[in-house]
Amino acid sequence: MTLKKTMLVGASCLSLMALSSPQEASATPVFARQTSQSCAACHFQRFPMLNAYGRSFKANGYTTVGKQGTIEDTNLSTPAILNAGLVSKFRYQKTNGTADTELNAGEFQVPDEATLFVGGKVAKNIGFQAEIGLTTTASMLGFKVPFVFPANDFTFSAIPFYSDAQGAAYGFELLNTGALRFSRTFENRTEASAQQYIGAAHKTTGVALVALHKYGYISYTPYLVKDVLTDGIAFSSGRPLSYIRGVVTPEKVGNWDLAAGAQIWTGSSEEGTASAPTRNHASAWAIDAQAQGKAGDMPLGVYVAYGSAAASKAGETANFYNASTVASKNALTIATELGIVPNRLGIGVAYRNANSGAGAADNDNALTLGANYQIARNMVFQLNHSFYSGDIKTDAVGKQLTTAMFYSAF
Repeated sequence: MTLKKTMLVGASCLSLMALSSPQEASATPVFARQTSQSCAACHFQRFPMLNAYGRSFKANGYTTVGKQGTIEDTNLSTPAILNAGLVSKFRYQKTNGTADTELNAGEFQVPDEATLFVGGKVAKNIGFQAEIGLTTTASMLGFKVPFVFPANDFTFSAIPFYSDAQGAAYGFELLNTGALRFSRTFENRTEASAQQYIGAAHKTTGVALVALHKYGYISYTPYLVKDVLTDGIAFSSGRPLSYIRGVVTPEKVGNWDLAAGAQIWTGSSEEGTASAPTRNHASAWAIDAQAQGKAGDMPLGVYVAYGSAAASKAGETANFYNASTVASKNALTIATELGIVPNRLGIGVAYRNANSGAGAADNDNALTLGANYQIARNMVFQLNHSFYSGDIKTDAVGKQLTTAMFYSAF
């Protein structure tokens, strides 16, 4: 399918949906059921992008309860119903390369993801979230239990967690810059997020220790690059890697909700026995910022990030985020999304200027155009098209990528 044909198909789909009758605002699963609120209460423009209220709900450990009944007793306050939701993603992707590959021919990924989410309040100031994959065989994709301790103007949290693919930020993250794999503007994540380009998404086991104030937060997360299910539940660790995150959230400037932060992945880990240790080394950092507000009557989000992973040193444990011994791996990304029909149709653009770390011929730039249409509050059709330039993408693998995706959560 040519770019022209792809864009025409996408435009036709969007036009047909725009002419359909308006849908009632449906709730996002799990937490919407618990709070008795539409997903619009927590999300900016669309799921999964968080607004200020959504950040507050997450920071308080998913413990807010609305009209849903609770079971109360001495030292017990838990929802009467265990809240669950099904999240699915169907995708079609095609590159324009000359090599005989499935992606160049056009690949249907149905489903690309199918996940059962279970979560909510466990007790006063304790919540949880679990993600169970349903694609091949049922497996736990992620799990965390926030223990929250309010103290005057501060909130302190300890959040043990593991994830099969979200990285150290899975423990605690509030911004939409792609600092956490799940929280990003575009489906093509490495094209729109510097953190995702340098490899911040991976299997992780750790505990996030967080101090939060209304003007920002700081977290320290000791972690291992380990999936407790595929790598074995029982393990020992001599020392973990360290992930440090700091974010400032000043008061609104006019109608604009602003935030900025920094991330550091550092240290050397060793796990297992002394005679057969497994070692990892981390050396990477990122800075990011976001602005969410309005351009006239239309919601507008702008997300900027820069990330860098140092080159590995020859003869030493390789940097987990950049195995190259030649040069650092880095990326600058700028992504923006405008709701031309508020809460219905949004368009966006993202630009990436990056270097893979390979050396002289490692420039890896991308320009991505996108559109999102909310069929309902919890159902989104997204169309992305990326153009690649630089030294990495060849004619064989393709210099353009089209992604059409239907995302639902119910």
